[in-house]
Amino acid sequence: MILRLECTTEPFDLDEPPEHALVAREVLGAAALDAVDVGPFGNTAQGSAEAVVEAVAELLRRTLAAGATRVSLQVNVLGEAGRAPAAGQDATPGEAPGDIPGPARSGEDPR
Repeated sequence: MILRLECTTEPFDLDEPPEHALVAREVLGAAALDAVDVGPFGNTAQGSAEAVVEAVAELLRRTLAAGATRVSLQVNVLGEAGRAPAAGQDATPGEAPGDIPGPARSGEDPR
């Protein structure tokens, strides 16, 4: 099973990334994931169910220890390993299977 993980740690600091945000990036970058996208307010990653679950456990342990007061997670099933996602599983139409979908385009339902 292929999963997509979206995660955000708080509190935010607009001047420079707080330690917990840097730790989140480090954890995801070191995990056995297929793809990682680091953003200014959150991160997105994709990989096997085992890799994502392991990354989430490490992410929670380390970001909370580094001062995060809130960690928001969303996990979506994209499809089975080695198969393209089934119709309706990928939130953003028009992207190739395996791509990490971006935000919904204007006027599209984000579900």
